[in-house]
Order: sequence, then structure tokens, then C-alpha cells
Amino acid sequence: MRKAVYPGSFDPVTFGHLDIIERSARMSDHLIIGVLNNNSKTPLFSVEERVNMLKSITRDFQNVEVKAFEGLLVDFVRANQADAVIRGLRAVTDFEYELQIAQTNRVIAPEVDTVFLTTNLKYSYLSSSIVKEIAAYGGEINAFVPAGIAERVMKKMEDRMK
Repeated sequence: MRKAVYPGSFDPVTFGHLDIIERSARMSDHLIIGVLNNNSKTPLFSVEERVNMLKSITRDFQNVEVKAFEGLLVDFVRANQADAVIRGLRAVTDFEYELQIAQTNRVIAPEVDTVFLTTNLKYSYLSSSIVKEIAAYGGEINAFVPAGIAERVMKKMEDRMK
């Protein structure tokens, strides 16, 4: 069984993420979406909320599982007995950063490969940070995030303004 991990913060999950999830799920027997709990950042959503959102939008995928993790990605990959890490690339700048991480992970865990997937061109500009910035100013984000996520983002933004 080919098992892969697609890690990220997914704060919030976007159509770009969903594109990579759909394609990764077709390429692997079992895909684990690893939701990073990074204590050095202040996310919009808690790790539990992000896990639940991802579970909701991936519920129709029979081979996709969503789990939270913290610490080193290679430790999470090993603990889940996965063979590969999936990383999405939007631009050359993403590649430079992701290549450094992949090479470092290869030194730490030589048995784990990294697979780079270029995102669909229609999402090549899209990031969670952009979605949050648009939402912070009351902009429309339905074109950027799956159904139900936009409302949750807008509610969080309203709660922060109170």
C-alpha cells in the first residue's frame, strides 16, 4: 500500500489545497492530510477546527484521513508508516523553499520521498493568507474556499473585531 502525507496549516483550506488533495488521493492508496499545530503562529482557526473542516470537505474520499500533528514532519510520516510527502507548488519561489525542506527531510529520513505537485493554474495565486486578508476587509471569498468554509472564515473575522 502506497501511503502519502500532505502536510500544511490549512488556515483556512482553499480550493488550491483541495486541488492537491484530490490529485494526491488518486495517486496514493491512502492519503493522510497532516494539519500542523504550530505553536509559533497564531492561526485563525484552532487545529481541531481545521481538522474538522478538512474532514467535512474530504468525507467523500474513501482513502483520505485527516490528522493533527506537531513537531517534525518526518516524525509524523514515520509514525504513520507513510512512503512520501506531497507538497503543492504555486510558483518558483515555493519550489526554492520546498526543495530545501525536502532535501533536509531526505537527510533525516532517507526512506521518505517528497513529491511536488504544481497547482492548477487557476489557483496559482491563491494562499490562505490572501483569503484571510480579503476576509479581514469584508471581501467576498466564496471563489477561493470550499462551500461552508467562507462563512466560518467570515464569522471568525467578525468575532475578532468584537
